[in-house]
Amino acid sequence: MSEPIYTRAGDEGETSLVGGKRVSKSSARVEAYGAIDEANAVIGMLRSSLQVFVDEEAVLDRILDVVQHRLMNCASRLATPSDEVSPDTPAISSEDIAYLEGSIDRLLGGVGEIDSFVLPAGCEQAARAHVARTVVRRAERRIVDLAEHEPVDPLVLAYMNRLSDVLFAAARFANAVYGAGDVYWDPGR
Repeated sequence: MSEPIYTRAGDEGETSLVGGKRVSKSSARVEAYGAIDEANAVIGMLRSSLQVFVDEEAVLDRILDVVQHRLMNCASRLATPSDEVSPDTPAISSEDIAYLEGSIDRLLGGVGEIDSFVLPAGCEQAARAHVARTVVRRAERRIVDLAEHEPVDPLVLAYMNRLSDVLFAAARFANAVYGAGDVYWDPGR
């Protein structure tokens, strides 16, 4: 018989960080890595909607696969208090950020320029990418809040900032792949 997944250790509103320190589930640190977990889940929902038999979408799925693994690194890094970080603590590197920048360039390579604000609309996959983008932005805000009180790896913050750009590019890419096209904001409408 396998071990149960419930421990009852959090029933009083506390959780353990890496290293064992107990903190409130409403702490800025838990809010930050919890928001990353939420972002990872909505990116998983986006991936589940991709029809990867389309070559172009396979590109997006591969990018998002890498992103989901790096998000786990970000969350792990945030779940580790700065005095507990070790060489074995998963991390984000400048190469990870460069990968995101290259992914943005690749996704936007054939979708054309924009000259107006784009609404979070179009095909289902684009709409899911926009939802993921907004959740990533919220996670970024939670990390900024944490960084105002405790040390935070600046590469984690940079990664999240760039990831929202990837998801914007993914939405535009999906609209181009499915022929839906971007939906532009019309302030007079």
